[in-house]
Amino acid sequence: MGAVYRARDLHFPNVTKHVAVKEMIIQTHDPTVRSTIVRNFEREANLLATLDHPSIPRIYDYFTAQNRSYLVLEFINGKDLEAILDEQTVSEEQIVRWAIQICDVLHYLHNHQPEPIIFRDMKPSNVMVNQHDRIILIDFGIAKPFETGQKGTMIGTEGYSPPEQYRGEASQLADIYAFGATLHHILTKQDPRIEPPFSFSERPIRKINPNVSPELEAIVFRALQYNPEERFPNALAMKEALVTLATHKNITTADLENISLVRSDGTTINPYWTFSCTDEVRGSATIYEGTILFGSYDKNLYALDAKSGNLRWSYQCDGGVVSKPIVVDGNVIFGSEDQRLHVVNLRSGRINWTQYTNGPIRSSPYYAEGHIFIGSDDGCLHAINFMTGRTTWQLESGAAIRSTPVVSEDFIFFGNEMGDFYCVDFKSNVKWHFKAKRAITSSPATANHNIFFGSVDGNLYALNNHTGWVNWRLRLGKPTISSPFLLNELLFTGATDGNIYCIDTRSAKIVWRFSTEHQVTGSPIIHKDRLYCGSVDGNFYCLDSHTGKLIWKYKTGGPITATPTAFGDQVYIGSTDHKFYSLSA
Repeated sequence: MGAVYRARDLHFPNVTKHVAVKEMIIQTHDPTVRSTIVRNFEREANLLATLDHPSIPRIYDYFTAQNRSYLVLEFINGKDLEAILDEQTVSEEQIVRWAIQICDVLHYLHNHQPEPIIFRDMKPSNVMVNQHDRIILIDFGIAKPFETGQKGTMIGTEGYSPPEQYRGEASQLADIYAFGATLHHILTKQDPRIEPPFSFSERPIRKINPNVSPELEAIVFRALQYNPEERFPNALAMKEALVTLATHKNITTADLENISLVRSDGTTINPYWTFSCTDEVRGSATIYEGTILFGSYDKNLYALDAKSGNLRWSYQCDGGVVSKPIVVDGNVIFGSEDQRLHVVNLRSGRINWTQYTNGPIRSSPYYAEGHIFIGSDDGCLHAINFMTGRTTWQLESGAAIRSTPVVSEDFIFFGNEMGDFYCVDFKSNVKWHFKAKRAITSSPATANHNIFFGSVDGNLYALNNHTGWVNWRLRLGKPTISSPFLLNELLFTGATDGNIYCIDTRSAKIVWRFSTEHQVTGSPIIHKDRLYCGSVDGNFYCLDSHTGKLIWKYKTGGPITATPTAFGDQVYIGSTDHKFYSLSA
């Protein structure tokens, strides 16, 4: 029905760039059937165009000419597992390393947005290994978005497909079974296509290949359970079992993390520099005239050379620092969990003055009209005269204030942990007050007479900043403490459902969303048409801000809750792994 060719892309006449051209021959003369075949072929092309993962080949083009349709794909220099099995015996160590990578790509597909994708044809011939020993999943011809309760035609490969797929039913658990069948084939060299269907339990792996460990046999056996509910619940759970096995067997998997350090063009990401603290970095940084400033739970505020990462000075408080510093007239201003607002000299790091509140300060300061505005866990918004260091007034809000106040059109906007959102003037008079159902930790952003913020009640709000009336609210599905970032008519934010969202502020419609592997509690920024954001999964993501497509991700050693800072060709982020990173923007 077709073939795959290695071809040269003549769009690049001065270099040799190879691509794979997948050809499908349309043999029918029935125009209705022909139309269906072409439509299905285009569906595969469109599906591949939405995927961005190091273990999935990129698509460059597709077209139909006469009786043949073509996909132009990334050329994979390697062999499929079926060919490798015919040539050699593969060690358990190597199989476990490959299996972990396959779990990664299945997890990506099964958590694809806006719809999960079921591969439906996992088998050795559809898994390639490139020259860098990396797994590449190929042939998405029958992959499809998953729809709960939907039945369809039995499709797949006999011997690898689970019993429910023969009934026209397939979920993510079908891929788990087929993956188990693939591993059984690799470990035993017995092709399931020539064996009775669903007979794996009658052919125990270790009876055929005693060199396989009991632990790996148990993992494969669980994936091959006849009843879907008895299999691994998802690819991530299966990966965790394989990683545990690898740890127990001293199988090195450290270099597999390099998958996370690869851009979509295949080049590797390395930090310009890293700086180690003695505790977690949860707060966000500020860059000012070549100095990067950030706090840590080791009770220090650090000032580093932004280019080299060399320490210029550090200032120690009596509590952790999660407040984002600001710079005013050569002074660095920030709050600390020691209940104080600190003002230190930018050049020397020496203290100028401090002012106490009655609770830890986790809010960040805002400067306007000669005053510093900052919230505290004492429930008050404090207005402190910058010249004297004395409190001008404090407004009792009724609950801890951890969002950062914002000043717009001569009014101050902020939320608190009881879900109250205030608009007050510079004399502490409340102009209006809005009540959300749960806490407002998100710091507001304002544009075009609107104020935007998220809430732990799972909503993103857009209020009229003159009246407090709700212009729209958008349900994100799960709580959000991420602060929105505005660019023209678009708003970018994160949520604990693991997604980074791009939203049209005019229509309150989601333009795109990108799924990470855990909660997004930090906030995104846009720099040079790229979105940067961390996740509790420990990854720092770089996305195309227009499409939400992954450009690269960098794996740190702990959850990321901070908001990044970017300047020039560098982007900066702190992690709970006690490190602060400078990466290429």
